[in-house]
Amino acid sequence: MALSDSLLIGPDRQGRTVCVVDGLVSDSVPEFASRLACPDGEIAPGAVCAHTHLYSGLARYGMPAPAEPPRTFLQILERVWWRLDRALDAESLAAAAQDYVARALLAGTTTVIDHHESPWMIEGSLGILAEVCQRLGMRAMLCYGASERNSGREEALRGLAECRRVAASKLIRPLVGLHASFTVSDDTIQAAGDLARKLGTVLHVHLAEDMADVEDAHARGFKGPLERLLSLGALIPGSILAHGVHLDAEQVRFANSQGCWLVHNPRSNEGNRVGYAKTLSAGSRVALGTDGWDAVMGDEQAALERLAAQNGDPGTAGRLAAGQGLTAERFGARPQALAPGALGDLVVRQGRRVRHVVVGGRLVVADGALIHGSAAAIAETAQTQANHLWGRMAAL
Repeated sequence: MALSDSLLIGPDRQGRTVCVVDGLVSDSVPEFASRLACPDGEIAPGAVCAHTHLYSGLARYGMPAPAEPPRTFLQILERVWWRLDRALDAESLAAAAQDYVARALLAGTTTVIDHHESPWMIEGSLGILAEVCQRLGMRAMLCYGASERNSGREEALRGLAECRRVAASKLIRPLVGLHASFTVSDDTIQAAGDLARKLGTVLHVHLAEDMADVEDAHARGFKGPLERLLSLGALIPGSILAHGVHLDAEQVRFANSQGCWLVHNPRSNEGNRVGYAKTLSAGSRVALGTDGWDAVMGDEQAALERLAAQNGDPGTAGRLAAGQGLTAERFGARPQALAPGALGDLVVRQGRRVRHVVVGGRLVVADGALIHGSAAAIAETAQTQANHLWGRMAAL
């Protein structure tokens, strides 16, 4: 079924029906609309993973632990993730993205907002991710996280140029990425802001995830990394600021007033021991991401509720749903999920089971199986490519 077709879903067991025409929810039903029956199911909005890393999709397939266990956040980056991203090639990246996207769709996630890095394979990397998302039917926002951490300014400029190559489509929107401000110069931050304005898009950046980012900003003469982005013209309204663990409440409110989105990644923050982002409750534009963990958003929501209770944070309601507003903003749709004019992204659940998934009016999961791929074959390819990737990592 093409994206231009119309699809009528329901009625479900609550009597609800939703019609999608040309990718958007419609209040009228064309005469010849296709029909998806779900009398025993329940229609719900698709979930949004508002910050992730598709390139980490192979980590579940036996990634070896570093020889020397990391003790700090920077050591985790240097000994694990920055080694993995340097070892990626086209085949392993495609396999990682396929496996991640397939698992996300089967879990009822209909949008991923990705932040990519593969410094030894920059050119063409976002094209690989876009192809995977479009083929499997995932809505996505893509960027390359420009950084100077390996090859200096030239590396960052190549990363920004890769962001420029992403073509907008029914399912894809380009963003402009920076890894984190502590890995780039002022000139690169300014260039990222200029490029985002030129492309009519926004910035996607790790912000104040660890105190190292804050301390770096202080050393450069700024109050913090948020103020550095502002001073250098890169704090564009609508920008996506991942983490924000070490922002204070005043900074969160300021980011909110500038129309930026903050993204809470509770499982990743806990695993990396960077702290709990309690001050995010000072803002109203806070979405939920996974930072590379599987995009099973029910699991992320459960982790958020557990950690919020442990940290005495009563202000976390609505973060999963906020991702739908963020997505609607970038795709020019109505923010209220399942209302006329909203994106036609939804799931049909039977109890805890995701039975059907529709993205932009296109059925991409039917009766718990992918329409455009085999989960078993994707997993087999992922395991094979993971074994090659671990060998390359060991040689670094």
